[in-house]
Amino acid sequence: MNISYYIARRYLVSKNGKNAINIINILSFIITIVGTAALFIVLSGFSGLKDFSTSFSGYFDPDLQVTAVQGKTVQLTNDRLESLLQTDGVDVVAGVIEEKAFLNYDEKNDIAFIKGVPNNYTQIISTDSILIGGSWLTDSDPQIVIGAGIATDLSVFVNDYSSFLQIMVPKPGEEALNVMNLSRSFRKLDAVAVGMFSVNEELDNKYIFITLDAARALMGYNENTVSAVEIKLSEPQKEDEVRQAIASIFEEDIIIKNKLQLNGALYKMLNSENLAVYLIFTLVLIIALFNVVGSIIMMILDKKKNLKTLLDLGAQVGDLRKVFFIQGTLMTLAGGLIGLLIGVAFVVLQIEFDLVYIAPGLPYPFAMDWTNVIVALSTIAVLGMIASYTGSRRINDRLLSQAKL
Repeated sequence: MNISYYIARRYLVSKNGKNAINIINILSFIITIVGTAALFIVLSGFSGLKDFSTSFSGYFDPDLQVTAVQGKTVQLTNDRLESLLQTDGVDVVAGVIEEKAFLNYDEKNDIAFIKGVPNNYTQIISTDSILIGGSWLTDSDPQIVIGAGIATDLSVFVNDYSSFLQIMVPKPGEEALNVMNLSRSFRKLDAVAVGMFSVNEELDNKYIFITLDAARALMGYNENTVSAVEIKLSEPQKEDEVRQAIASIFEEDIIIKNKLQLNGALYKMLNSENLAVYLIFTLVLIIALFNVVGSIIMMILDKKKNLKTLLDLGAQVGDLRKVFFIQGTLMTLAGGLIGLLIGVAFVVLQIEFDLVYIAPGLPYPFAMDWTNVIVALSTIAVLGMIASYTGSRRINDRLLSQAKL
């Protein structure tokens, strides 16, 4: 057995000569446990919060969205539609029209984005999961499904036929805004809200769904012109192949985005917050591990005579340093593993039994991500080795020469 490891293990598990040193070692061990558990719990909390935040936008976004590099529209001809549907990995294709519009309802005004969708749009996203009242669009009278935030601002009620919501879109080109006769400067549609949806605050205050035919009438588009083509994949793992096939179908320059790219700003914000919290807790761990450095130095001073004996027996200074480096590393690794087990237990209990709540009826979202296990354990291991190395460097010839047998 390696003599340095053997001595380090004995120092780690046996009581030392002075009670104060035992207390310092125990405190260092406890701090390591608490620091590791806290780091893992916080990382798991942010992973859960990230999944919680992105799950809402996931209800709203297609697997792939195709838009034009230049201009606001793309041409979805029957031939292109057929080619897309025949592409391996593609399940559903829907052309949509999206445009900013002016809203007027019962002398109240607002600005929102209208989104014209075809009948098969319910196969692109799960509309039932976002509806909080009423029903989805049908082919009957002009209808809308309104965001909850817009409905609140305008005091719009579902299936209220006593007053219609007026949607106005400026006419393009030579029919642009005419200050002398504003009524002729807009295309208008009077519609009734048959449903209300809620995804998150941003989307609830941004969108109104209408039928694709109604959107075409408002925008003056022909049957092949759409703002974007939204696609649901039957085999998400074939995304790269589908992207290449789509690029070959469209002659003009297009942009193809998946759910992650459609929510790039949200993902960047969440990742930045996660990194910031990790760095803050790592700094806390660094400060806490100064106790490990202190405990190693105290152990060195307490075992100074023993070290002198080992030196006389032929041990090198490097071997003596290795003893305390291994002891400190074993202590931080043991504390890290115990802290990690405590953190994992807490996260599992939170997921299963909802121990902590953000608000009544809303448990804090935690996620059991094994990447966080690796990150937490790697962090404490690296910092523990640095602290152990720093403390073990206290052993030198001058210190050993002061030891008296």
